[in-house]
Amino acid sequence: MKPLLWLLLLVALAVNISSSFLFDGAQQALISIATGLTALASGITLAVRHRRQRATS
Repeated sequence: MKPLLWLLLLVALAVNISSSFLFDGAQQALISIATGLTALASGITLAVRHRRQRATS
């Protein structure tokens, strides 16, 4: 699960960064919002899993 979350985070960040160069207008905004939310969700999930793992060990 953790490698998949890291991959999702990195891909979302890469797409978010490149979307500003590849798209314009509303399409760029929608792609940035979607990939930004995906990056936030995977980052938060990784942080929560890390804290839970540290608390149990």
